Amino acid sequence: MARVIFYSKPGCQGGTKQKVLLTAAGHEVIPYNLLTEPWTVERLRSFFGDRPVAEWFNSSAPKVKSGEVVPEKIDAETALGLMLREPLLIRRPLLEIGGRREVGFDVEKIDAWIGLKPVDESLQEISENLMKQDLQSCTHSHGHKRNPQGGSNHGHGSQQHQKQGNCNH
Repeated sequence: MARVIFYSKPGCQGGTKQKVLLTAAGHEVIPYNLLTEPWTVERLRSFFGDRPVAEWFNSSAPKVKSGEVVPEKIDAETALGLMLREPLLIRRPLLEIGGRREVGFDVEKIDAWIGLKPVDESLQEISENLMKQDLQSCTHSHGHKRNPQGGSNHGHGSQQHQKQGNCNH
C-alpha cells in the first residue's frame, strides 16, 4: 500500500470522498492544507507535469470565474507566481506518492498507478459507491440547492466547473 501525501482544501466534500476511497484501498493518506502550504515555484510546478497551463488552475476560483484570471492566456511563469500569491487558484488535489506528483483525481489513472480496490470486504460497498461518482467534480450536500443545469447554487455550478473538479469553498 502507498503513502499518499494529499494536498487539498480542508472541508471540501470532494476531497473527503477522495481520501475515503484511498483509505479503503489500504493507502495511508497524509492530508495537508493546500492553501497554507509554503509552496515554491519549483515544488508547485512539479505536480503539473506536461499538462497545459490552463489545466493547472482551479476553474472555480473566484478570480478565474470573474475573468480576472484567464488560464488559457497565461504562461507558466505567470501562472506559478499567481498561484503562490493566491493558492485558491491551484487545481486540487495535489498528490505525491513516492517520487511521483500529480494534480487532480482521475480515478482510472490513480487505480492504474497505486490501486483503488478495497482491502476489506466490509469496505466494498462504500468503495463501489464512491467509484460510481464523479470524484473530480465539486459535490456538496450541505444545504445548497441544485440548479437546473446540475450545478449547485452556491456560486460555482458552471458546466466547466463540473468538468474540472474544483471547488472554491
